[in-house]
Amino acid sequence: MKLRVLGCSGGVGNELKTTSLLIDDDILIDAGSGVGELTLDEMRRIRHVFLTHSHLDHFAFLPLLVDSIFPSIRDPLIVHGQPVTLEALQTHVFNWTIWPDFSKLPTEEEPVMCYQALSPGDVIEMEGRELEMIAVNHIVPGAGYRVACESGAFAFSGDTTTNDNFWNVLNSHDHLDLLLVEAAFSNADLDLSKRSGHYTAELLAADLKKLKHQPEVYITHNKPGHESLIMSECRQAITDRKITPAQTGLIFTL
Repeated sequence: MKLRVLGCSGGVGNELKTTSLLIDDDILIDAGSGVGELTLDEMRRIRHVFLTHSHLDHFAFLPLLVDSIFPSIRDPLIVHGQPVTLEALQTHVFNWTIWPDFSKLPTEEEPVMCYQALSPGDVIEMEGRELEMIAVNHIVPGAGYRVACESGAFAFSGDTTTNDNFWNVLNSHDHLDLLLVEAAFSNADLDLSKRSGHYTAELLAADLKKLKHQPEVYITHNKPGHESLIMSECRQAITDRKITPAQTGLIFTL
C-alpha cells in the first residue's frame, strides 16, 4: 500500500496545499487543494473519496475534481462521509447554485458521483485494504481514519482536539506503523485552539501519551506562517517520540 501526501497544510500560499491524501492510485482521504497536485490521468483513476468532515479546506477541490473527469467517468466516483457531512455537501455545494449536482448528471439513473454514508466504527474493505472511520473531537462532526493492509497500517487524525476515542480505537488494534496527526496552533493560541477544535503542541503531547504504539509521527495542518514555531513547540513537548513535519510530496510505502 502506498500513501502520497498531496496536501497537509492548514492553509494555502506558495507551495502550501490543504489536506488530501492519496492511497495507492484510487482512494483519496479528503479532497482539499492538494488534489491539484494530480495529473488528469491520475484524477481519472480515483474511485473513492473518504471525507473527514465538512470544512472547506478538506473538500474544496472535490467539485473541481468531478467536473474535470466528468467526460471520462464510467463508474461513479463514490464520496464517503458521515451523514451530516454529506448533507452539507448536497445542501450547500452540489446544489445547482454553487456547483452542479453531479449525483444527478448526466442522469439520476447513471450519475458520475454518488454518496455513501458511514458512521464511526464502520470498516470498509477494498481490494485488501481496510478503512475504519474513527470519531474525533472537532467543532463539526469529524472523523479520522485507520487504513490497514497485510503489510502495514497508518492512521490520520483529521481535524481534532483533545479526545480519548481516537486513541482508544488505535490502541484496540495490534499495530500502527505511521500516524499523521494535526497540530494547528501554537501554544499561545490555546483558547482559540480549544474553541475551534484543534490541537496545540501541548494538547497533542498530552494525548499522544495515550497511544501504546510507537509509529512514525508526522505533524499536519499547521497554520501558514507558524510552522517553525509549532514544530519547535511540538519537539519541546513531545520528547518520547520522533516527530517530523508532514510535507506535500511525501510518499510512504506500507
